[in-house]
Amino acid sequence: MSLADIVKAGWEAVDTGDFDTLVVDYTEKMTFIMPGQGDVLAGRQAFRSALDGLGDILPPGFEITGLCQIEGESEVVSIVEWKSNKVASSQLAVLFKFDGNKIFEERWFVDTEQWKAAF
Repeated sequence: MSLADIVKAGWEAVDTGDFDTLVVDYTEKMTFIMPGQGDVLAGRQAFRSALDGLGDILPPGFEITGLCQIEGESEVVSIVEWKSNKVASSQLAVLFKFDGNKIFEERWFVDTEQWKAAF
């Protein structure tokens, strides 16, 4: 399975709410970084726990409308097209860094002003 396939399967797990399946592809000591947030999630268990509140951290009406994976040697970038109740259309990027076939870092790149306005 390619790294891009692993990331794609992760997005599919998020879409169905299967977070236990999602986190299997992350290392125990992974980090999750999203701009505009004061805290960085450290560790797979903290990441898994945060996923239970996913609906609370996404803008109302958030929907992914398109997804593209760009694979490098040990990383994948997802270009995510999205919309919400207050944003008709936008994009963000997510960088996934791999150690072998496990993700050790997930970092979101989003227009933080637009993201805040989406709430």
